[in-house]
Amino acid sequence: MLKLDDRDIAILRVLASEGRITKAALAARVGLTPTPCWERLAKLERAGLIEGYGARFNLKKLGPSVTVFVVIELADHTAASFRAFEAAMHRYDEVTGCWALGGGYDYLMQVVTRDVEAYQALIDAMLEARLGLTRYFSYIVTKPVKTQVAPPLALLLGQ
Repeated sequence: MLKLDDRDIAILRVLASEGRITKAALAARVGLTPTPCWERLAKLERAGLIEGYGARFNLKKLGPSVTVFVVIELADHTAASFRAFEAAMHRYDEVTGCWALGGGYDYLMQVVTRDVEAYQALIDAMLEARLGLTRYFSYIVTKPVKTQVAPPLALLLGQ
């Protein structure tokens, strides 16, 4: 595991909220000159701590949409069944997140589609594809309350 100092953590905090910041502005914000800041940034990227950069979208401004969280239970609990299901998730663009769970259900899936009908068409397609779904429960998001992308760095790092 990579040992992080205060400057590394400062870089991560700034990037978590301002992913498009220029390298020069990032260096100024964390109190470094550009070259040492860039070197630290490259080290964090090489270590895999920074997996990528992206934009957050205001779905309301794009047009109608619905977000659905789905808990899934598979019929068969073999390693092959889990691998097949997980591989299949990458084929569905509407699936924007999928997590394996410990406990009563096998997976939590996040789906974003145009409307409930499009969501149901996706589920029907998954059932027809025989991915091993035995039960699923759908939870439609009525409004976002908190959509924090960045993890709580201070808490995770004990600071």
